[in-house]
Amino acid sequence: MKQTAKLQKPDKGAKHIERVRRICLALPETTEKLSHGEPTFFVRKKVYAMFSNNHHNDGHISVTIPAAIGVQAALIQASPKKFYRPPYVGVRGWVGIELEHVGDEELTLHLREAWRLIAPEKLQGLLEPSREESEKLGKLSRKKK
Repeated sequence: MKQTAKLQKPDKGAKHIERVRRICLALPETTEKLSHGEPTFFVRKKVYAMFSNNHHNDGHISVTIPAAIGVQAALIQASPKKFYRPPYVGVRGWVGIELEHVGDEELTLHLREAWRLIAPEKLQGLLEPSREESEKLGKLSRKKK
């Protein structure tokens, strides 16, 4: 008997969007909407994280986030397998994070920092960074994978 339908491989991005979703939706006043066909996370109508599941067959299963001035280049230089300059928003300092190369702890730190960069001042007090969190982010960003 001939098989009429190909068995579909599990979506590699499914486990990663769940990781990103779990972390983002725990942040104050975060909402998720589809934008350009991909899950995108907002704080008060402003984007702070965009999931990418091989968007336009670019090969990336990643999350794209804003980075403070100078951070994008430093991250990419320190770990080019983990970080990349995404099209369109890369020129504005955003950085792509390859989700296969980052653990939950580091991903959480990056997403929280992205939220802080975009959230209005009135919300900033809801998510104050701890000293430990700031130190971990600095250490994890310098590690090469």
